Amino acid sequence: MIDETLRNELKRQGVFTTNLAELYNWGRKNSLWPLQFGLACCAIEMIAASMARFDISRFGAEVFRPSPRQADLMIVAGTVTKKMAPQVVRLYNQMPEPKYVIAMGACAISGGPFKQGYNVLKGIDRYIPVDIHIPGCPPRPEALLHALMALQKKIESDKLRGGGRPRHLDPEQPSEFPVPECGAHDLVPTKNHTLWNPKPILRKS
Repeated sequence: MIDETLRNELKRQGVFTTNLAELYNWGRKNSLWPLQFGLACCAIEMIAASMARFDISRFGAEVFRPSPRQADLMIVAGTVTKKMAPQVVRLYNQMPEPKYVIAMGACAISGGPFKQGYNVLKGIDRYIPVDIHIPGCPPRPEALLHALMALQKKIESDKLRGGGRPRHLDPEQPSEFPVPECGAHDLVPTKNHTLWNPKPILRKS
């Protein structure tokens, strides 16, 4: 490891030093390709983030891919109905590793104002792992850009070996998850038990 003082002095002289992990993470964080699909009104804000006023291309994420096999970032923008949930999980399974998920808006996080509806999923994190949550109904394009920067910081800190490795470098972690099916009254299964295990809320009587 090079001393930080020496590294800063070399930067002043125009000499940049790095290691394999930093170079690998730098390339990944600046070339995120989102999957091109939207579910509800949050998708309008996602589209606005790609326009000239906000310009998501500054972060290297302007290439919205029409195929999940060419994308590494899923932005779940909008209400996830129980009819649509299996398709979202199927698209996630078709994305190559490393892949990331941003849940955009209150509906994608918890069902939002439609939480009590029988046809609305109360959060996409019941079936796929979510890296960044964006609250709001709907969140503005600036919120999506902030979430993108937060995801970049998360990617930047990934380790290539040893403890604390990201999920895609851990052979014990699954890359695909079971696709739920529409049952007679609800999705089957109702949640992915390997992902969704919230602690019970203890209320004082």
